[in-house]
Amino acid sequence: MYVNQSSPPAVSHGKIAAGSVGAMSLAADSLGPPEARVVTAADPAEFAYTVFHDRHPRLFAQVRDALPYGPAQLGALHRLEEETLTGTLQPLDPGAELAAAGDYAEWTEWGAPYFGSGLRWTDVPFLWSESYFYRRLLSATGYFAGPWHGVDPFGPMKADGLAGAAVDRELAAYGALDGMSAAERDSAVLHACVAGNQADLGFQLIAGAPVGVSLIVDDSAAVWAHLNEREPGRVNLVADNAAEELLPDLFLIEHLITTGRATHATVYLKPRPYYVSDAMTQDAVALLRRLAAAPGLAGDAGRRLWGYCKDGRVQFEAPAFFCSPLSFHSFPADIVAAIGSAALTVFKGDLNYRRLVGDRFWPVTTSFADLTAYLPGPVAALRTCKSEVAVGLTEAAAAALDAGSPDWRFAGRHAVIQFTGMRR
Repeated sequence: MYVNQSSPPAVSHGKIAAGSVGAMSLAADSLGPPEARVVTAADPAEFAYTVFHDRHPRLFAQVRDALPYGPAQLGALHRLEEETLTGTLQPLDPGAELAAAGDYAEWTEWGAPYFGSGLRWTDVPFLWSESYFYRRLLSATGYFAGPWHGVDPFGPMKADGLAGAAVDRELAAYGALDGMSAAERDSAVLHACVAGNQADLGFQLIAGAPVGVSLIVDDSAAVWAHLNEREPGRVNLVADNAAEELLPDLFLIEHLITTGRATHATVYLKPRPYYVSDAMTQDAVALLRRLAAAPGLAGDAGRRLWGYCKDGRVQFEAPAFFCSPLSFHSFPADIVAAIGSAALTVFKGDLNYRRLVGDRFWPVTTSFADLTAYLPGPVAALRTCKSEVAVGLTEAAAAALDAGSPDWRFAGRHAVIQFTGMRR
């Protein structure tokens, strides 16, 4: 069984305390059997390589065009792009602007095995390098100090998504629930969350508009059986992207509370911009405002959600840990406790999946339950496949996918709903 042998980092005032991770900056990536190779972006034949050499250059272009950044920001973005493509990993600038970020000591600790080593960005664990990339991008845009302090470099992209036709379609489609049976509603709101994961703006940089998904693992019946058979309690949702994806996630939360499957819900968001479209509290609020103003059933659900927020039944949390380069094996003690006391914790999206099971080339038949056994409560993962990591399949299913859709692991056309129940 895949078991975490290290203690979680200490937490101080919402941050991961400096020095608490020590030599375990790679703990999440070094766990597990040696035959499960850690994912890096070094091999041009593998998907992670294309993230640095295809997706990121497109992202730099979008960020430069989205806001009227000046020469200082544009120059810093250019230097970062060159470093990621042809240079070696460099540490954060210890200048005064980093004091506002409050994470210089943590990143110095997490990067100790890499900084000054001559390693390229593509040589180190992909989970770590992607997280560090987005942290460095924020510095380059002046997010932590000066006139661009607090300005989300991905804000215009998120705003376009929130105001776009996809959200209009989702709001209109919600009205179809009115003619469904209770079981059909359950199925619709859960499966909509999976389809919503295709709305990842970073993924759209290389994949274009979302298309239909094929579920290759569907434990949705087990999810509903679990919720129906136990006393209602709190549900946690570890959110992924804003706008089009967060909308069905919030519909799911509203549905669980309104139907009595949940008494309360905690939605975990990001405390700062992370990846391209990851949801922060302000993104959730903007979506709630649009949802509450919508006509029909969607608006009714939105106004109920607004009320659930006001009376405390729905709470937003944004721990600093969710912008760290660590997997969930290093969850702070308070989040572990929240998972242990919850009726269900739902992890949305591909990045959260990689952090949940470990970003390794696991054999596809590796048990999802075993890989998540370090968490003390029931867990569901709702994920569209957009990276190399895949577990919980049969050999026959994987062979059929390899033959019929060789890019099934990362093309975003296949998805999973995976569930593991009460721990012993």
